[in-house]
Amino acid sequence: MLESLHISNYALIDLIDIRFHEGFNVITGETGAGKSIILGALSLLLGSRADTRVVTNPDAKSVIEAVFTVDDYPSLKDFCIREDIEWDDERCILRREISPAGRSRAFVNDSPVPLAKLREVSLHLIDIHSQHQNQLLATPEFQLDVIDTLASNSVRLREYRLRFNAFREAVKRLKIMKAKIERAREDEEFTRYQLEQLDDLNLQPGEQPELERERDVLNNLGAIKSALSKAISTLDSDEGGALRMVELASEACEDLDEVLDASDDISGRLESVRIEISDIASTLSAIDENLGADPSTLDAIEERLSSIYSLCHKHHLPDADALIEFRDGLRDKLRALDSSGDAIEELERDARRAKALAKESAMEISAARKEAAEKFGKRLAEVAMPLGMKNLRCEIRVSPADMSATGMDEVEFMVAFNKNQPLMPVGATASGGEISRLMLSIKSIIASSMQLPSIIFDEIDTGVSGDVANRMGAMMLDISKNIQVTTITHLPQVASKGAHQYRVYKEDDENSTHTRIALLSEEERIRSIAAMLGGSEIDDAAIAAAKSLLAHR
Repeated sequence: MLESLHISNYALIDLIDIRFHEGFNVITGETGAGKSIILGALSLLLGSRADTRVVTNPDAKSVIEAVFTVDDYPSLKDFCIREDIEWDDERCILRREISPAGRSRAFVNDSPVPLAKLREVSLHLIDIHSQHQNQLLATPEFQLDVIDTLASNSVRLREYRLRFNAFREAVKRLKIMKAKIERAREDEEFTRYQLEQLDDLNLQPGEQPELERERDVLNNLGAIKSALSKAISTLDSDEGGALRMVELASEACEDLDEVLDASDDISGRLESVRIEISDIASTLSAIDENLGADPSTLDAIEERLSSIYSLCHKHHLPDADALIEFRDGLRDKLRALDSSGDAIEELERDARRAKALAKESAMEISAARKEAAEKFGKRLAEVAMPLGMKNLRCEIRVSPADMSATGMDEVEFMVAFNKNQPLMPVGATASGGEISRLMLSIKSIIASSMQLPSIIFDEIDTGVSGDVANRMGAMMLDISKNIQVTTITHLPQVASKGAHQYRVYKEDDENSTHTRIALLSEEERIRSIAAMLGGSEIDDAAIAAAKSLLAHR
């Protein structure tokens, strides 16, 4: 349940710290006293958008904090643990801070969380039913949600959505593959032509740079052979080549045995040098002999490179290796096209299997919905009739629909408020007061299934009076046996049913007006309800009537 609420520096509220109680709490106050301001602050904990205009003091942040008792809510505990949100087995603290600059921060149990996580946690803790939410009664989404709540479909829906998403992904893969194959079919002839050109060229990895090297050699053959000749003669020449110089040095060292240390091995080292120079000279000579000047060789290389360059330019590729990669890709593309029938068939099987699994889950949900809808239609009429709708008839229709994220059903609340009136969709026939009473009746029926610690009704009794108001108050009191109920009301019949009553009022100081809230004593409650009964003049009759209402709560 909602244990306490702290609001500071928010609109007309400089500071409010209020404790709530189990059962049925009632909030009353004059129109414009600030009840909606309190609800607006509380809605920030449900993820509502923050507005910097509500930050009254520009030197301080606005803080809204609610403490909930959560010692028996396993679904909320499972959710928090699953979402890696800090958990306490006794209390859950939600806090929202808004800086004057507009920065908003959210916390769960003093740990910062994204606003979306705060919203998800708060939806497990409290339901704020404001007047405009009465219009939800006419929406298919709300009607479906009511039936799913009564049918206890949450686990079934979670499993179904996993299967439905898997089905959608399978269908998506199938569509992508079909589109890809269709495009490939359109380009098949051109693709085969491109591959034929590349196959005719018979490219080899690393071929282009080798051809370019050979071309450069042949184009510079004269200079290369001249350089080779000079290098060979410098190394091996009878007149004074390096090889002859080493031989002479070796002969000279033969007469130096007396001064050379044997460990220096001068003779051996010179011999090694001679052998290396001789080998180099032989290698250069072989290269020189192999370098021919056949013009046809250069022409063939130039022609081959021209073909490679032409295809690179045509396909916007940098070199022959990229052409090879492109060629292999074309082969894979045609190979996939040739075997596309098998690929499509496999994806179609996957989609059929996924659809069958999703449909299996959807049918289980449908069966539970139909059973819950039949019981709910009867129960709704029974609960709502005493609220001034004695001729009410209800039928909850569950009709087949295309498979979607919510299943394979459409739910429609059909009602008739008068004798001989045909059943019609609730949004097309119900007045504002009738929708309020129907909504309260629905909340009463599903209260035990909601698994919420707390629910707040914001003037849900608008548009009713007299005995109907008394019965609506009794209904809210009955709901409070299962969960904590707090209602904002202007009706004395409803206010008198609360176990505790709070009064919202305005208070002026020298500089500004402030919204306050106070828990009323028994005597204060009598005078408050008497004022609601008799207006500004509180006479003995109003006091007596107020005491009577409180005595029969």
